[in-house]
This record gives sequence, C-alpha cells and structure tokens, in this order.
Amino acid sequence: MFEFSETWPVWFVTITLVVAAVIDGLQLKVPNWITYPMILSGWVYSTAFSPYAGWEGLGYSLLGTAVGLALLLPAYAIGGMGAGDVKLLAGVGAWMWPTVTFYAFAVSTIVGAVIAIGMVLWTKSWDKHRNQFWSIANEIMTIKDPEKLAEIAAERKPRMFLLPYGIPIAIGSIGYFAWHGMQL
Repeated sequence: MFEFSETWPVWFVTITLVVAAVIDGLQLKVPNWITYPMILSGWVYSTAFSPYAGWEGLGYSLLGTAVGLALLLPAYAIGGMGAGDVKLLAGVGAWMWPTVTFYAFAVSTIVGAVIAIGMVLWTKSWDKHRNQFWSIANEIMTIKDPEKLAEIAAERKPRMFLLPYGIPIAIGSIGYFAWHGMQL
C-alpha cells in the first residue's frame, strides 16, 4: 500500500484532468489557465520534489512535456485538434514523464475513437461521418501542406460534430493510472 505522500502527484494530475475535461465538455476549449500552470508546476515538482529531484527530474519532465506535445501536434497542425488539448497532454508529460504519457495517450486514443463512434451512432449520422472521414483521410494523403490542411479543416469545422478531446485525454489517462495502481 502506498502512502498519499507518494501518490499525490498522480492525484494532482487526475483532478486537473477532470477539471479540464468538464470545461472542455462545456466550452469546447481547455483554457491556458489550466494548461500552463500544469506544465510549469510539473517542471517544478520534478526538479524539486520528485524521487529524482534535480537535473535528472527536470530532464524527465521536459522529455515528458516534449512527448505530450509531439504526440498531438500533428493533429493540431492540420486543424484536427485544439491547442488546449495538446498543452493538456504536455502537462500530463510534465508531471508523469515520457513513458506514462505515451501509454496514457495510447489509451486516450482508444477512448476517443470509442466516444467518436458512439457520438456518430447516437446522432444516426453514420453515412455523413463516414464520408467526412474518407474525405479527410484523402486530404491528408494528397495535400502535403499542413497550412492548407488547417485551412480546409477550419472551413469544415462549423459543419462538424466536434469531440472535446480533453474528455478522452482525461478518461484515458486516469484509466491508465488506475489500471497500473498509480493512485493507490
């Protein structure tokens, strides 16, 4: 059994993810007042208080931040995701470091796919979204310019049923933490 003094960082990230997911669900935006302090406080924690405090902890935290950014930046670059979602996963990386961030992202991707399919089925718009999916996939394969892809995505955005991706990030990350007993 772990002491709370050992698991409080996971609980901090868990609570932050829940707050971010609720706001994203209501406003379709993860605000900077959550993401930037999450990232910065992760760097401070890792440098001053983590089991690897000092340069080693900071290095793990910076690498985790970079992994969080790198995993979602491509989707953001082509207009498929908001900047707040990218910074939220970077915040997970700042606190939880690279390996946990990668696996939390993987679970979040599965959760996001399940939610997206559920949303499409719920709205009975399978044909519309299937056609949009293949259109977007074709654009990604044929148009190599991320700026052009982002322009096309911005034009299409008002007609799309949007998934606030902070929700899958929260569910997937917290689910990963729980599965591995990190909150105990």
